Amino acid sequence: MRDNLVSVDFSWKVENFSKLNNFKHYSDVFSVGDYKWQILLYPRGNNVDFLSVYLVVAESSKLPPGWSRYAAFSLTLVNQLHPSNSKTLDTEHLFNKRGSDWGFTSLIPLNDFCNPSKGYLVDDMCIIRAKVAVHKAEIKILEHQASSSAPIKPSDKKRKELESGQAILTIPDLTHVPSGPPIVKEPEDLSSPPLGELEDFRGLGKIEKAFVPLLDEVCSWHPSLIECQRKRSRMFIEWAFTALGRLLHFMKTKKVKDMTDEACEELKLLWEELEAFKFDLAWLEPSVQRALGMKKTVESSGKLKRLRKDVDALQTQTKRLRAELAVAEVNLEAAVRDLNKTQEGLDEIDINGELGYGRG
Repeated sequence: MRDNLVSVDFSWKVENFSKLNNFKHYSDVFSVGDYKWQILLYPRGNNVDFLSVYLVVAESSKLPPGWSRYAAFSLTLVNQLHPSNSKTLDTEHLFNKRGSDWGFTSLIPLNDFCNPSKGYLVDDMCIIRAKVAVHKAEIKILEHQASSSAPIKPSDKKRKELESGQAILTIPDLTHVPSGPPIVKEPEDLSSPPLGELEDFRGLGKIEKAFVPLLDEVCSWHPSLIECQRKRSRMFIEWAFTALGRLLHFMKTKKVKDMTDEACEELKLLWEELEAFKFDLAWLEPSVQRALGMKKTVESSGKLKRLRKDVDALQTQTKRLRAELAVAEVNLEAAVRDLNKTQEGLDEIDINGELGYGRG
C-alpha cells in the first residue's frame, strides 16, 4: 500500500486570527496529484465551543456529475511552544458531491486554543497542517458521455482494485488519537441526509440506524449482497452499505410527485455512487430506472393540471359571455321595437312638406 499512495504535506499559517470575521475561512488551494484541496476553518467553532477544522475538495461545484475520490488524511494544530503537544487527528473518507468535506468539529476547546500560554495561538497566529494521501489507482465515477445517459465505467484494473478493497487508503505513520472528538460532515451540505445514530449491521459495521431495517430486508431477499462484501475491509463495507442504504431510503421515502429534476439528479448520483461498490443490483435497477422515468409522469401530471385549469377558466369565460349575450339580445329586441315605433311615426309625416301657417 505504501507504494500505491501519493501524499502531500501542506502547512497553513493563519495570521491576524482575532480579525477573522467570517463564520468560516478557507486556506489556499493545494494539490495532491491532479486533485485540489483546501483546509476549512471555523475560527469561532462550527456551532460548538471548539475549533472546527475540515478537509475540503476545492471547487467541487465545477467537478463532473458522479465524481468520487478516496483520501486518507490527518489535520494537525501545531503547538508553537511545545511541538510534542501538537493536536493531530486522522481519518479516511469517500469524498463526493454528497460529502465534499470531512474533518473534525471539535478539534480543541476554544478556551485552550485562545490561551497564549498553551502554545496554539501565538502572536495572533496559528498553524494548521494537513497531510493528504490519495491512491494512485483511485476509483472515480466520471461524468456522463455527451451522447449517452449511461455513466462511463471504470477501467478493469481500477474495478479490480475497488473489488479487492485496495482502494481503501491507509496513511502510514500518522498519529492516531483514539479518544479524539467525533468526525462529522460540515452541516452546510444540505443535499446529504444528516448523520443519525449509528447501529451495528449484522456485525459488518456501523450504519446509520434509519438504513438498517431497509438493509436487513433486502439482504434477506438477496444474501449475495453480504457475501460479496465479506472479504473487504470494515471501512469499505460500511461505505458500501451506507451507499446502498441511502438509495433504499430515497426509494422508500419519495413519492411519484417528488420526482422533479433535482430529485432525479440526486437519484442518479446515488446510483452511480452505489455501482462503484460492485453489488449485484440487477433486482434493483428496474425500480431505479422506473423511478427516473417518473419525471415524465410528473411533468404530464403538471401539464394535465394546467390544462384543467385552462379549461375551467374558458368554461367560466364562456358562461359569462353567454350571459352577456343574452342581455345583449334582450337589449337588441327592445332597441328594434323602439326603432320600428319611431319609424312608423316618421312615416306619417312628410319630412319635405311645408310647415305652413294658419289664416287667423
